[in-house]
Amino acid sequence: MLVLAATPIGNLKDASQRLVELLESAEVVAAEDTRVTAKLLRALGIENRPRLIPVHEHNEREKAASLVELARDGDLVLVSDAGMPAVSDPGYQLVVAAIDAGVDVTVVPGPSAVVTALALSGLPTDRFTFEGFLPRKQGERLATFRELARERRTMVFFESPNRIADALADLATVLGPDRRVAVVRELTKLYEEAKRGTASELAEWAAAGVKGEICLVVAGAAALEIDLATGVEQVLELVADGQRMKDAAAAIAEATGLGRRDLYEGALEARQR
Repeated sequence: MLVLAATPIGNLKDASQRLVELLESAEVVAAEDTRVTAKLLRALGIENRPRLIPVHEHNEREKAASLVELARDGDLVLVSDAGMPAVSDPGYQLVVAAIDAGVDVTVVPGPSAVVTALALSGLPTDRFTFEGFLPRKQGERLATFRELARERRTMVFFESPNRIADALADLATVLGPDRRVAVVRELTKLYEEAKRGTASELAEWAAAGVKGEICLVVAGAAALEIDLATGVEQVLELVADGQRMKDAAAAIAEATGLGRRDLYEGALEARQR
C-alpha cells in the first residue's frame, strides 16, 4: 500500500512512535527532498537505510505510475519535508494514481502547520478553509482576496517571509484595515510566535521584516445585516445571471446568515407573482 506519513514541522520530538517504527522498517521511501529525509532519519536515530526516491512538484506526475507499482509490490512510504504529504506538498497526484490503480492508501497522521496555526490564532476554529500559498504577483493576490471577501469561515494561508508585509497590505486594502488576522511563524520551534491584531496593525508590524516559516490566519467576513426581502432580491439577481436558484439561495445564505430555505421559498414565490 501507499503510506502517507506526516513528519515534524519543527520540533523533532513531535515525531510519533508510529512514524519512527514505520521508517525503521521501510524499504522504499518517496521523499520531497531526499537530503532532508536522510537528515531526519539520522536525527531520529533510525539505523534503517531505505531506498530514497525523490518526488517533488516537477516530477511527481511522471513518476506516479512507477511509484504505484512499487506500492503494489510492497509498502511505499511517502514523506514531505515537513507536515502531511499532499497538503501544499507533493503527494496528491500519487494518491490519485494509487486509488485509480486499486492500490490501498493509508495515513500515519502527525503534525500539521494548518491546524496548529489555526489553534494558535485566537480566531474562530469551528469552521475554516485552507487556501494554500498566496499568489506571488500582487495583481493575482488582490484578485484572490477579492474572491474571498465574503468568505465567512476562518481562512489559513501559507506565505513567504519576503512577501508577508505586501500580502498584509493587500489584505487590508481588499478586506478592510480592521479585519482580524494572525501571523503565526516558526511553529513548534524555539522562536515560535503568534502575532495577532488587525490587518493594518500587522501590515505595519511586518514592514520592518519578518523571518521564518509563516502561516497567515484571517478571520471570516461578518454576516451582512439585511432583511429577508433584500436577500430574496439578491437571490433573484444571481438567478438572472445564470445560477440555479438552489445554489443562489445557498450563496446568499452563506453571505448573510439568512435561512437558505427561507430565501429559496421567498424567491420561488417572488417569481410566481
